[in-house]
Amino acid sequence: MALEPRRQALTRRGLLGACAASLWPWLPVLAGRQTEEPLSHAVRTALSAAVAGSAPPEPIFSTADERQAHDQWLSACSARLIRFMPHPVERQEFLQTLWYESRRAGLSLSLVLGLVQVESGFRKYAVSTAGALGYMQVMPFWARLIGDGDEGRLFHMQTNLRFGCVILRYLLDREAGDAFMGLGRYNGSRGQSAYPNAVLAAQRPWRHGVD
Repeated sequence: MALEPRRQALTRRGLLGACAASLWPWLPVLAGRQTEEPLSHAVRTALSAAVAGSAPPEPIFSTADERQAHDQWLSACSARLIRFMPHPVERQEFLQTLWYESRRAGLSLSLVLGLVQVESGFRKYAVSTAGALGYMQVMPFWARLIGDGDEGRLFHMQTNLRFGCVILRYLLDREAGDAFMGLGRYNGSRGQSAYPNAVLAAQRPWRHGVD
């Protein structure tokens, strides 16, 4: 589907609203075309369960040191993120949700931040020429494969971060933990260096303490 008809279809369904639609067209994003691969019933069931759930809880820490480390991470990342997200409430919500979803999927916080920076520039409503959506540029076929089929929900902050983190975890596991190959598979450019190198370079400045 071409970009303009896609925009009209999503807007008709009330998923973007007038404010979001006014932000079109998007600046280019560095998202490739993830390949839709056959999933076994067991894998599909596991991934479907992994993306299900409610809003993230407030962080719970067992020690004061853990809380302090989290707060230091939040402060440092918020200071870096301000150029992408100037509104403090949006920034706080995004970082808290990313913390939760990254931890839930067993992913490095800085890796996910680097990926979001490269994929969408931290733009919630980013759409690539390949049709990938949102912060982590999730391809709509994932909504059909492991979600409820409503691709418009991929513009919701937590839904997008959850799908992105679950998919990235799955692809990294497919590549035996190899970040270079897993990132390439996420982008649809497996074995090529441009995308993994870009994400790994973007990751470095986000490393802070608890990563």
